[in-house]
Amino acid sequence: QVQLVESGGGLVQPGGSLRLSCTSSGSTLDDYAIAWFRQVPGKERERVSCINADGIPAYTSSVKGRFTISRDNAKNTVNLQMRDLKSDDTGVYYCATPVTTMCISTMDYWGQGTQVTVSS
Repeated sequence: QVQLVESGGGLVQPGGSLRLSCTSSGSTLDDYAIAWFRQVPGKERERVSCINADGIPAYTSSVKGRFTISRDNAKNTVNLQMRDLKSDDTGVYYCATPVTTMCISTMDYWGQGTQVTVSS
């Protein structure tokens, strides 16, 4: 079982920045792909970004150029740096892993989520 914990959410004004972190206390994340999803009420959960075990990132088109996903293996953490935030970025952000090295569509473990609100 892989337990994931997100942190770093909060309230930010449009154009601002936040950094989300995903870590695990009981598992080493180095060998796993890690993805970030966001959930908005009334909409399907959307995969925002994913990074495979080799550090290769992928992004949904709406966040390309604004979000950066990265691994910090020394801290057993995957970060999502979010810049130039827009109101459409508001939602609950979850990290998840398919417990494989590659970013695939099916996730096996999820964190509890962290709220990001972009509002003036």
